[in-house]
Amino acid sequence: MSLQVDIHKQLGDFELHASFETDGGVTGLLGASGCGKSMTLKCIAGIEKPDRGRIVLDGVTLFDSERRVNLPPQARRVGYLFQNYALFPNMSVRANILCGLRGERDRHQRERALEAMIDMLALRGLENHRPSQLSGGQAQRVALARILVGSPRLLMLDEPFSALDSHLRDQLQLQLRELLSGFGHDVLLVTHSRDEAYHLCSRIAVMEAGRLLALKDTKALFADPGTTSAARLTGCKNIVRARKEGAYEVCVPDWGVRLKTAQPVGEGLTAVGIRAHYFNAKTGINRYPVRYVSEMEEPFEWIVQFRFEGQSDDAPALWWRVPKDRRPAEFPQAFGVAPANILLLYDGDFPAQGRPGGETE
Repeated sequence: MSLQVDIHKQLGDFELHASFETDGGVTGLLGASGCGKSMTLKCIAGIEKPDRGRIVLDGVTLFDSERRVNLPPQARRVGYLFQNYALFPNMSVRANILCGLRGERDRHQRERALEAMIDMLALRGLENHRPSQLSGGQAQRVALARILVGSPRLLMLDEPFSALDSHLRDQLQLQLRELLSGFGHDVLLVTHSRDEAYHLCSRIAVMEAGRLLALKDTKALFADPGTTSAARLTGCKNIVRARKEGAYEVCVPDWGVRLKTAQPVGEGLTAVGIRAHYFNAKTGINRYPVRYVSEMEEPFEWIVQFRFEGQSDDAPALWWRVPKDRRPAEFPQAFGVAPANILLLYDGDFPAQGRPGGETE
């Protein structure tokens, strides 16, 4: 199973250029709001038409501007779960699911498929409920049932947890991960949450301003994001300008330090990143004196801000995240960082460091 996408679309001053391939599993499109993630899904589904390009699913051409191929949405066999689930409010759960079987004329086959989907998604007893009578999790499962009952060749999920509270979101992520593992076809998941992407996706495509910056296996992307945008989207809070000093050494003028790296430093290096959990008071390498700035308590961690001794008071403070049960009684006089934890970044986008809070690290 595979999906090939190479499309362009102009929307006023915004230009979408999405080019990627999938080969099974769950691929995440990770990026901030307005970067083109949802528009990419709409083009694949046939809801929007690209200006030019090509979309091929399992060897079937869905769109090709040169050959003037543009299959209608109902002929693409693509399942699309919208953010608001788009259930018909005046129809029962049963009737909503049956909408996914409009092409099946055998009444007995329709009933068998309906009953199987109700059991698979734990909807037994809710068949006669209306959407207004359902919880957020139940509504999501009904919307998925309506899609899956039609046996799509591709499943696309657009911010599937955006309307749910954090407790329900965590529960449904576990359920959805199990469901997707048995789907058997490609899945595209749009999200702006690095946690959702990490939990559910085998590969992640990082998008920004209508472009794909990277497409890597999930763990490889978090270990080596490659650009400042990708580092920021995967949660890195400490990003700073840097220059190459040697094959395995960088200079960070704003921090007043030099850092040894585990990876060879490329000629195009422009920045480095260090995740907030990576600072360690006991590490002897890349170790420099530091001074305390401020802190904020979270339910299970402390966010502590500090500066290196050689760092200007006007420069943004760095972040250190430490679990409450591992926080030392006194603030450390120095921090070290393992060379493997220095992220080498190769573009010129330098986001400002923010204040403690949120889900970044």
